[in-house]
Amino acid sequence: MTSFDSSPQLGVWRALLALTVVFVMLATTGWTAVRQHRGAASPLEAAVSAWERGRIDGRDLPEAGAPAARLAHFFASLTAHQRDRLAARYPLAVGNMNGAPVRLRYEANRIALREARAIERERMHDDRLSPVGKQEAERRMKRFGVMMRADRQVLAFDPMGSGRMAEVFGDLDRAGRVSVVVPGVDTNVLTFERTQRKYAAPVGMAKSLYRAERAANPRARTAVIAWADYTAPVGLGVDAATSMRADDGAVRLDSMVTALPGEAAVALYCHSYGSVVCGVAARRLPPRVTDIAVAGSPGMRADNASGLGSHARIWATRDSDDWIQDVPHMEVGGLGHGADPVSAGFGARVVSADRARGHTGYFEPGTDSLSNFAEIGVGAYDSVRCAEGDAACREGISGTTTA
Repeated sequence: MTSFDSSPQLGVWRALLALTVVFVMLATTGWTAVRQHRGAASPLEAAVSAWERGRIDGRDLPEAGAPAARLAHFFASLTAHQRDRLAARYPLAVGNMNGAPVRLRYEANRIALREARAIERERMHDDRLSPVGKQEAERRMKRFGVMMRADRQVLAFDPMGSGRMAEVFGDLDRAGRVSVVVPGVDTNVLTFERTQRKYAAPVGMAKSLYRAERAANPRARTAVIAWADYTAPVGLGVDAATSMRADDGAVRLDSMVTALPGEAAVALYCHSYGSVVCGVAARRLPPRVTDIAVAGSPGMRADNASGLGSHARIWATRDSDDWIQDVPHMEVGGLGHGADPVSAGFGARVVSADRARGHTGYFEPGTDSLSNFAEIGVGAYDSVRCAEGDAACREGISGTTTA
């Protein structure tokens, strides 16, 4: 009889057992419940359908899902008045259309948010809704009101279900370098921005990074996108333990990055489950993505950095009291997300997260993690502070790139 105590696979069996117990507990306690809207009409799909049946001054409109370059050419052929008419007529379609001018998307999404706000105001008084449903309608109404202000630059918006959204900080058209923050579980239109724990929400993360990049190099023309334009898992259930949500998110992330204006270099900052999205997307992302940084990662669906199939530099960080370190870093039968990106064998450039606290503290001002993200974002690689024991994290990178 073989003794498991002497087997080199003992650690794997223990981790697998722990993983199984965790997911059984999550399933039986109801944490895996995800609100589904199967069969529900999507306002965005309806808007896209109307667009594709539409015309402008006798011209047929191109397919909404056409390559971004073709759509950009179409919009460039229109007058400003024609573009504004299309934004007013098909706000959700234009507001989410990769290839449409970004300022036209801001305008269209402002209109779409105003329309969605009016719908939520009506729902607040709908007696068919429970008190909880009316309260959520009020929260959504208020959120949409804040997001439609003239100073907000909403790049994507979909009110369906829990909602999706993306917002830009800085001048995306003129940026020489663009940073994209990809958040994790429980991200939706209501958690997109927070008053409490603001640096745990996409808007707070992106604003903090934008300020830090400007401080790191005031001359750099940077823009930061808070990108929550995918359906994130709800809670720490089975959805969060598989790549199902990440698979769809990766396609959407690639489409957005590919369609960004100009030739700006792009860095991705992927937090928690967002790092799964970035890991799945890595192989298909365009060459303009020069850096992928993950924080508090459960894994990137790869055994090592080279397995991601990306030419981008892969950076990783984790603070000392982040609970994610206790999650088994493995993938078995589709559960789990693979190797730990901060482990020596993974091959990422591991940077310091000193002064960061917990799983959501990486974008807090004054932390090494935020400082490092900013230096990466402006191309000041020589200024990146490596994690203790990984002084080679800057190996092969020299100088500072400005844009």
